[in-house]
Amino acid sequence: MNKILLFLLFGLLVSCESSKKQRSGIFLGGQIVNPSSRSVTLYQGANVVETLELDENLRFNKQFDSLPSGIYKLEHLPEYQTLLLEEKDSILVRINATAFDESIVFSGTGASKNNFLVELHLKQEAENRFLSSKYSSSKKEFKELIDSLLMEKKTKWIQMDSLNSLSPIAQKVTQAAYIYPYANIRERYALLRGTQWTTEEDSLFFNFRRYLNYGDTDLAFFDPYVNYLLNFISQKALQSGESYFQVRQTTDFNIRRLEVLDKEIKGKLLRNSLARVIAVEEILTFENHDQHELFLQYYSTVNSSPAYFAEVLTLHSDISKMEVGKPLPIVELQSSKRETISSASLANGTPTVLYFWSQTQMNHYRNTLERVKQLQIKHPSIRFIGICIQPFNAMVDQIQKMMEVEPENQYALIDFEKASKAWVLTLLNKAIIIDPKGNVIEGFGNFSEGAFEKLLQKL
Repeated sequence: MNKILLFLLFGLLVSCESSKKQRSGIFLGGQIVNPSSRSVTLYQGANVVETLELDENLRFNKQFDSLPSGIYKLEHLPEYQTLLLEEKDSILVRINATAFDESIVFSGTGASKNNFLVELHLKQEAENRFLSSKYSSSKKEFKELIDSLLMEKKTKWIQMDSLNSLSPIAQKVTQAAYIYPYANIRERYALLRGTQWTTEEDSLFFNFRRYLNYGDTDLAFFDPYVNYLLNFISQKALQSGESYFQVRQTTDFNIRRLEVLDKEIKGKLLRNSLARVIAVEEILTFENHDQHELFLQYYSTVNSSPAYFAEVLTLHSDISKMEVGKPLPIVELQSSKRETISSASLANGTPTVLYFWSQTQMNHYRNTLERVKQLQIKHPSIRFIGICIQPFNAMVDQIQKMMEVEPENQYALIDFEKASKAWVLTLLNKAIIIDPKGNVIEGFGNFSEGAFEKLLQKL
């Protein structure tokens, strides 16, 4: 009997091992607790790979048979998480949408590398708050501080690598996750301190650049790498005697950034991805609108992606539709009664302010409501309407009841993707002012800034 049992157990082990070797493709599944929408979307770069609906248990799953190994983003609006997916991975993720980053836990084959990325990201975010007070340090002191933090993370990476059989791409990405954030902080320090560097200081402080790769296609969609390259490009584009904060939003500076990119960055995919980011930043600098045609002419000589060029042109066109005096572009909204209405119906003969909030940013919502109360007292003739970027649910109903929010002045976006493009919604602090007929008075206000109230005083 024991021999038979041992034989069966041995057969089962062989079968499991054989199944593991034979498994192909990539499996991705998970659960979203307290979801802010009914779906998750997997992206590679700016391209949608798949949108997965949550079932009645708030779970999703998908077997991908031909998904290439690489870096992806899993989005649950308005948040996302970077993923490293490889052939034969079978990953489950659990996320609580009310505390997105802090709650993410991966399990299954391929989980360890992704858990390492999350853990590293959280530690670096906490460090950034500490480092923000150190930018006044001398170059030598700042360099030594960053070097010590870098070595600390390198030690953690060595420990993680020793416990896992990482592929070459997994080793590269997990190493890049701690190398490039600190390289980025060095570039930020240089930007903030200006261009007055001696030859010796320049040689010592920027010595780290010789060990970095400025054309790594594998990292083209990896945020730490992309963020580093963008600051590297900005530092190179800064001219002698210039202040970064004075020139960073000028069209001339962004054209110079494209010139540096053209000279310093290798690889078609990476160049196009970085040029797209610079172009979007420039087009979203609304005060430069009159100079955007000049910028787009230069952008067209650096970018070789027709899709990216079309996207940037569309953004430029969408901004034009939000200019003063033009009718507010129409989008579909959901009322607190779950009725679908047109945004055109918001104009009711009264100047109206549209402010935005998210179910995953409740502190922001509370602060916004406090500001609304203050502004309503000062400007009783103006109507204030809250727009939630996700469709309503029972939890929102309860929260608004507890907060004593007037439901008739609360609406939600039905399709965030379409609405955010139509209204060029890039920040939760955005506010739109329309006149009694529904025409735009201010399409790009910042609800949290003191200057916004000055706009209301003119109505």
